[in-house]
Amino acid sequence: MKITKDSVVTLRFTVADATGKQLDKSSEPMAYLHGGYGNTFPKIEEALEGQEAGFATTLALSAADAFGERDESLVRTIPKSEFPPGVKVGGQLRGTNDDGGEQVYRVVKIKGPEVLLDGNHALAGQALRFALKVESVRPASAEELAHGHVHGEHGHHH
Repeated sequence: MKITKDSVVTLRFTVADATGKQLDKSSEPMAYLHGGYGNTFPKIEEALEGQEAGFATTLALSAADAFGERDESLVRTIPKSEFPPGVKVGGQLRGTNDDGGEQVYRVVKIKGPEVLLDGNHALAGQALRFALKVESVRPASAEELAHGHVHGEHGHHH
């Protein structure tokens, strides 16, 4: 079966920075609903469109095509006195951004009376290389299409 809109694609991936240093690797296959559902980057969908199980490729994505450019307005410094107990560097906190929307912040640094938080994805601002290998392709179920994501093995569980 070829990868087309409304198909479930199961793949393995490796992510590296522009110099080739490995940043992430799938330990288990990952499945996504193909066809503009926002379950993976558009450039990855574009490269996989029309391919079949067994297809492998490596893509170079600019920061804008991957996790986006860094947004310095998402960097916050808060007093340590407002910091929840038990959260350490590398931990995550939910807060609000300048628009009043919910934002997840990573704890980047704790220095003296201040805590530095960053709402950017850890890989924002970086050009990345994705090595992909398609393991399987199948039609999506009606429920998956209605929900906009894959269910079951390697997908979302309700």
